[in-house]
Amino acid sequence: MEEVVLKAEDRKVLGKQVRALRRAGLLPAILYGHYIKPIAISLNHREASRILPRVSSSQLIQIEVEGEHYPVLVREKQRHPITGSLLHIDFQTVSMTEKLRAMVRIELTGEAPAVKNYNGVLVTGQEEIEVECLPGDLINRIVVDISILTDIGNAIHVSDLPIPPKIHVLTEADELVVLVTAPAAEEKFEVAEVVVPAAAEPEVVERGKKEEEEF
Repeated sequence: MEEVVLKAEDRKVLGKQVRALRRAGLLPAILYGHYIKPIAISLNHREASRILPRVSSSQLIQIEVEGEHYPVLVREKQRHPITGSLLHIDFQTVSMTEKLRAMVRIELTGEAPAVKNYNGVLVTGQEEIEVECLPGDLINRIVVDISILTDIGNAIHVSDLPIPPKIHVLTEADELVVLVTAPAAEEKFEVAEVVVPAAAEPEVVERGKKEEEEF
């Protein structure tokens, strides 16, 4: 996996004044961890918006501040509720010699023959699992090939996942990842005819909701 390095600068601007940073094309962020005092930093907003959406919570990246490199995990991405643009990033520094816990996402690939041939229904369970390992052994995703699901009732559990030997899985082994079930039987309903007295008139009630957003 290609190493991701983001350059950052020390940030003196705090609080509401960070709006001026964003207008200047910078993205406020913070570095924190067990071995350092929190460091307020700023990133190039365009570069960060291009790279960070592809970075998972279990992918180790490097933040370079004043020539010093910090191995970090992305712990939180704050976005604008309307535009979706990045507003703030929390980075957690890690020790490369100490194990940590992280959530690793599961990515399904391929096509299940049981779905294609028997109209089975694909039911998904766990979308990510919790693991423990050294930072250098972390993986950003687990790819699961569902083409092995050939019959109705076939399933893949956490215990079936292709996990590298240096990673210890903390999620229960019998947790479901994906299952193929039989298609639901079609149900037919009879709609009873409703007789409305001639004198009765339908009452129409309109409801409206006004939502205001403050920016």
